[in-house]
Amino acid sequence: MANRSRFRTAVKNVLKAIRAGDQEAATSAYRKAVPVIDSTAGKGLIHANKAARHKSRLNARIRELSQAS
Repeated sequence: MANRSRFRTAVKNVLKAIRAGDQEAATSAYRKAVPVIDSTAGKGLIHANKAARHKSRLNARIRELSQAS
């Protein structure tokens, strides 16, 4: 349960920075979230494809921030 909570918190931190419109904070949070997402998938708590999907979608939203600026 603790690992699942770490996963959700890491994703929420990235989303919070994206909503605030702060690209630097979002990028930093994303870099911290990627190992957490990968380790969650590695432990079998989420499927590897779900981990890849989360990373891809978060990264796409961060790129949208840079294009909007």
